[in-house]
Amino acid sequence: MTQPPTLDAEALYQDLLVAVRSFMKASPVPLALAGITSGGAWLAERLQRDLGLPGTAGVISSAMHRDDFAQRGLSSTAQTALPFDVNGAHVLLVDDVLYTGRTLRAVINELYDYGRPASVKLAVLVDRGGRELPIEANVCAASVKLPDDQLLELARDDSGRLSFVLEAKLKG
Repeated sequence: MTQPPTLDAEALYQDLLVAVRSFMKASPVPLALAGITSGGAWLAERLQRDLGLPGTAGVISSAMHRDDFAQRGLSSTAQTALPFDVNGAHVLLVDDVLYTGRTLRAVINELYDYGRPASVKLAVLVDRGGRELPIEANVCAASVKLPDDQLLELARDDSGRLSFVLEAKLKG
C-alpha cells in the first residue's frame, strides 16, 4: 500500500468543510447529512460537528443494494442508521471518493427504502472520474485522475486523522 503524494486528506477535508458550509448557506432549505459507509460516514460525522449542526449525522450503507452483492456478500461496515425522517427531507449524502457511481446508485436505493426524500444532493472529498452512471457531485473538494487498476480509499487513524491509501485493484 502506498499513499498518493499529492492528496492530503486533512487539507482536502478543510476545503470540503468550506464548500459544504457555503452550499448549506445557499440552500433555501435545511439539509440533513448522511455519510456513506465507511469513509463518507467519517466525513459526515466530522462535518456535522464542525458545522455546529444539532444531533448526529446519518450513516447509510450500500451493501444491500449493490449490483455485485453475489460476489461481495454483506459488508462488515456499519449498517444504515438515519436519525431523521427521510420523508420530505432534503438530504446531503457525503462520500469520500466518487468513481463509477455504482455505490451512489445503491445508496439512493437504500435511502428510498426509508422513505421519499424531497431532494438528494452529493458532497465528495475526491472525484476520480470514471463514471459508469450519470451521477455528479454538487460539492467536491478535489478531482484527480487515477488508472483504472488502482483503488483510492480514505483511512482514519485512532486519533481521527484522515489519510488516503492507494492500492492495486485485485483482478477477478
